[in-house]
Amino acid sequence: MSDFALQRQNMVESQVRPSDVTDRRIPRAMNAVPREVFVPAARRSLAYLDIDLAVDGSGQPPARRAILAPRTFAKLLQLAAIEPTDVVLDIGCATGYSAAILGRLAQKVVALESDAALVQEATQVLATLKADNVSVVESELTAGYPAQGPFDVIVVEGAVVRVPDALLGQLKDGGRLVAIISGVGTGRAAVWQRAGETISERDGFDAAAVFLPGFEPVRGFVF
Repeated sequence: MSDFALQRQNMVESQVRPSDVTDRRIPRAMNAVPREVFVPAARRSLAYLDIDLAVDGSGQPPARRAILAPRTFAKLLQLAAIEPTDVVLDIGCATGYSAAILGRLAQKVVALESDAALVQEATQVLATLKADNVSVVESELTAGYPAQGPFDVIVVEGAVVRVPDALLGQLKDGGRLVAIISGVGTGRAAVWQRAGETISERDGFDAAAVFLPGFEPVRGFVF
């Protein structure tokens, strides 16, 4: 077993399985996908730590773009209750790790990314891994991707101050959206579910993440 394969197994056993992740497909998927290939070579030794992993810039905190920490990501997927027949919109896929995992849980994944360089990298890595049910598209993250909606599940891969109505409007009846709401105090993961014209919200777990572009707090002017 290679060092990375052993680290991947340890990540699943020590970070994912003990964290109320009861959908057995999630740890299986995370044990099958090589997380290290989705991060810059200089930071691959950090690939299996339980941290948000920077995928651009200097890699020093605060990172502008990052892959969610394994424990947080696994719990977010558990909250989404993804079915094998679901069509999923992955918002802020970065280099494509999240989309690769989702592709093993769902029927089809639309991986949305606003950064052209990350789109290119995600497309190349996912092709190498033969993630044939994942398509990477470039567009503004806050707008979602209505051209291929509505979706059974929308996963937001970072922190947001609020979930835009435009995203909730792209859920099918019965569809779920999961995101990490962050602002003042402790962040929290939550799930929104559509039932007809009604959207309900339910808290999930305490969580923190890097804000996605367009979802950051609006800074007020100081006079």
